[in-house]
Amino acid sequence: MDSLNYINSNNAAFIDSLYEAYKQDPESVEFGWQKFFEGFDFGRGAQAPTVSAETPQHFLKEINVLNMIDGYRGRGHLFAKTNPVRERRQYFPGKELETFGLAESDLDTVFNAGVEIGIGPAKLRDIVEMLEQTYCGTIGVEYLYIRNPIKTKWFQGRMETARNKPSFSKEEKKLMLRKVSEAVIFENFLGTKFLGQKRFSLEGAEALIPAMDSVIQKGATLGIEEFTIGMAHRGRLNVLANVMKKTYKEIFSEFEGKNYDEDSTAGGDVKYHLGFSTDVEAENGKKVHLSLCPNPSHLEAVDPVVEGLTRSKIDFKYNGDHTKIAPILIHGDASVAGQGIVYEVLQMEKLDGYRTGGTIHLVINNQIGFTTNFVDARSSTYCTDVAKTVLSPVFHVNGDDVEALAYIINMAMEYRQVFHDDVFIDILCYRRYGHNEADEPKFTQPVLYKAIEAHPNPREVYLTKLMAEGVIDDAEVKKMEKDFRALLQADLDESKAEDKFTESVPMFAGAWNGLHLATERDFNAPVNTAVPKEELLAIGKKLTDLPKDKAFFKKIEKLFEDRSKMVNTTQTFDWAMGELMAYGSLLKEGHPVRLSGEDVKRGTFSHRHAVLTLADSEEEYTPMDSIGGEKFSIYNSLLSEYGVLGFEYGYALANPNALTIWEAQFGDFFNGAQTIVDQYIVSAETKWQRGNGLVMLLPHGYEGQGPEHSSARIERFMELCADNNIQVANCTTPANFFHVLRRQMYREFRKPLVIFTPKSLLRNPKCVSPLADFTDSVFKEVIDDTYADAKKVKRVLFCSGKIYYDLLEKQQTDERKDVAIVRLEQLYPTPVQQLGAIRAKYSKATDFIWVQEEPENMGAWPYLYRKSRTEEALKFDIISRNESASTATGFAKQHAAQQLYIISKAFESPAGKKMKDQVKATTEKMATAGAD
Repeated sequence: MDSLNYINSNNAAFIDSLYEAYKQDPESVEFGWQKFFEGFDFGRGAQAPTVSAETPQHFLKEINVLNMIDGYRGRGHLFAKTNPVRERRQYFPGKELETFGLAESDLDTVFNAGVEIGIGPAKLRDIVEMLEQTYCGTIGVEYLYIRNPIKTKWFQGRMETARNKPSFSKEEKKLMLRKVSEAVIFENFLGTKFLGQKRFSLEGAEALIPAMDSVIQKGATLGIEEFTIGMAHRGRLNVLANVMKKTYKEIFSEFEGKNYDEDSTAGGDVKYHLGFSTDVEAENGKKVHLSLCPNPSHLEAVDPVVEGLTRSKIDFKYNGDHTKIAPILIHGDASVAGQGIVYEVLQMEKLDGYRTGGTIHLVINNQIGFTTNFVDARSSTYCTDVAKTVLSPVFHVNGDDVEALAYIINMAMEYRQVFHDDVFIDILCYRRYGHNEADEPKFTQPVLYKAIEAHPNPREVYLTKLMAEGVIDDAEVKKMEKDFRALLQADLDESKAEDKFTESVPMFAGAWNGLHLATERDFNAPVNTAVPKEELLAIGKKLTDLPKDKAFFKKIEKLFEDRSKMVNTTQTFDWAMGELMAYGSLLKEGHPVRLSGEDVKRGTFSHRHAVLTLADSEEEYTPMDSIGGEKFSIYNSLLSEYGVLGFEYGYALANPNALTIWEAQFGDFFNGAQTIVDQYIVSAETKWQRGNGLVMLLPHGYEGQGPEHSSARIERFMELCADNNIQVANCTTPANFFHVLRRQMYREFRKPLVIFTPKSLLRNPKCVSPLADFTDSVFKEVIDDTYADAKKVKRVLFCSGKIYYDLLEKQQTDERKDVAIVRLEQLYPTPVQQLGAIRAKYSKATDFIWVQEEPENMGAWPYLYRKSRTEEALKFDIISRNESASTATGFAKQHAAQQLYIISKAFESPAGKKMKDQVKATTEKMATAGAD
């Protein structure tokens, strides 16, 4: 349909030119000519003579009919009857016969082109009727852009054979009526019994409920054992009640506020953000597990979490078989088009580290976003056009057609199981009320809402259809409604009779069994993370021995020779070896390790080299695989923070027994994922009673790399710390890093762990740890000074991270035993008692100073200063850069001057030449490190 210029003459020369073009590139000619020349070559051979000048007019019209078929397949969706409350926009060219070089007088002419759509030679009117039914009914479909002919033929075979006409049994239709009735009546019941309360109703899109029921049934027949579901607040209560089988009584109790427990530390969340999991029994008797993830109001933020959770279960519960579990994401029309996270998640679809075997995307298309009309909400034709970037098929379905939606979602489920691709279903519907039930939509959409007021709900539409078909009678309908309303009322009465209720899904069940909420005592209890000497050296040897039959880059061979010396000669280890030995030891002890992020295989600063690429091929070698034990998974991610961090959070959510790590390329870049930090990592336990053991590695340190490559924003994490919700560390030794990673797996609780990791220290010869620190020690929240003389100390410098080594250099150079340097390795939970004991130790000291590289309004200082009002041990003076709007200067000379000022001020003496040379050298070296 895209072209208006169709041939209407028998110009043989022109046909010859088309044939020559076809031989060069079949795609260069229209579909009708492609089909003709395919048959022409097949029937007469590739060296067939040219077309005769006597080519009949009918032959050319055959070509036009083939083009018309291709037009309906490609653009029929633009003319489908998918909008229940509005006239569709007009698209040109249209689908009139004249568009294809045909006329009314051709309607009774028989065309062989009917073979293309499976009906054999047929009259044009029959061909048109078939195409109208298939592509322009209440279902529109976009699929021809898929670059795989097997997939397009798969769709054509199913849709054109059935003419996209659902064929359900009488019992199946009654079941769908019951499900849509429950959806409609449930919303009506809530609206009358809890007047004025927000519920973000599903009204206008109730066909979603029978569709969800249908896909569960279909999935069970195709081998699906579990669905993971993510959705926003609209319709969530209905899905919880009528799909997830959360009891009506429990939902009513939440409306009454009876889930509040004044003795609990949990802050809770609104009822339409809560998650739930359950088992349902399919019609074939198989159990299907359903998990609905909790979500914040930040639309689409749940998408990567669902995908990560699904992938985690694929890896550990289903042994890599993604045909056993499927994710379903339920979007809104405004958010699926407007939120960039949707695109980030789609780009994960085919990547080795993130694939989940295909997602079913359902869009509740209300045709409005809060108060914004769809014409102001996107530039694309459809809200689902983002699907085309990954060649996912898109169905547009009239939300009033219950059977069409069930038919399409079943097809989507089958397609997902066969091809392992994403599928989008755009449910064109409406929102009965405003954004919430108290909102007045006529302020902004008076015409639309006048139409909606007069429009019957999906139950009424479907009921009229079924009664006309004789599927059900009035008596059955009335009994169905009466019985269901009685059930709802009984559950409401029960909920009112109780003072409070306990959630039906415990926090620590399934994979989380055996873990518990952390107490203050748990945080203070030491954790044995040491590894026996023989075992650790054996791990180190396997990590550093390269196979002799593989060719490696010369610099890699030298690097691994140096690492081998650490194991076999010096038995002193740098940061990279400390990290890799932590992973290796956990694998041997039965804990899988997953590390993902941008460039993590090599490491942004070329320090990790956990995966090696051979010098003479693209083959990769992973030394960690030689260790044995559990699986080590490491993936270079797509260039995404929001999506990938959300994915890894979901991954850790499903398996607390695996060490799951996300590393930022530079710590600064995590702010692209601030939504995941705020809405999940730091608050999920108090909001939704869901723990998580995710580890975040955020490179941090002031080395003259400018505003975007210096600070991982310690202050942002510290201001989010409360109720022991997360752990924040800034380690200064490889051994302490080793132990904090291992500790994450050996506590009886899980809390997110944020680690500010070094950059220049990766190659600092002083930033090493002896073997004994790995085999005979544990994680140290505080590291005291072993050089200063406690009896002589007048000034105690407290610090964290890389600045320690600058202070150490000055202390050692000037032999300042009267100044002690104390390292705070764990910023939160802050080890107040240990700090108090250290202050007491230095009884003659008069100055207790917090020293940091960050500006005064950043870093850990704002948190420490706030806490000092109630904690004597945290009462410090401050030495830092001056407060600043930017994290760091972009001028190397200014950076060096600021760094030297901090060191000089800390010791109340000039920095000295050696210190100046060191700061200059570090600045120059880091100027070429990492990426911009």
